[in-house]
Amino acid sequence: MNIGEAAGASGVSAKMIRHYEAIGLLTAARSANGYRVYNDREVAVLRFIRHARDLGFPLEDVRRLLALWQDRGRASAEVKRLALAHVEALETKAESLRTMAASLRHLAAHCHGDARPDCPILDDLARKE
Repeated sequence: MNIGEAAGASGVSAKMIRHYEAIGLLTAARSANGYRVYNDREVAVLRFIRHARDLGFPLEDVRRLLALWQDRGRASAEVKRLALAHVEALETKAESLRTMAASLRHLAAHCHGDARPDCPILDDLARKE
């Protein structure tokens, strides 16, 4: 199948397929005329990458997970370690986002939101540390 068909079958855009090839996550055969040719194995790899990215795994972790997935002699302990490390990173990021939202909520509560030019939101963004 061509890149458009692989994109449709995997849910990954053609642009991202090219990117994944460029960074070595995926390899595709080339036809005699130089076009990329994909088979079911490459589409399965693309789906795997998409699912991992949908869960927020960074590309280096996707690379590790992909290698583990393709290694039938792998230990599931390594997969679990990567997943739990990612959960911890997500939880840290979620806490950081909650803190940012609370700060902005506080600033917005103190902004008059009227025709006056004074604005604690802008003042806070402009403050020197």
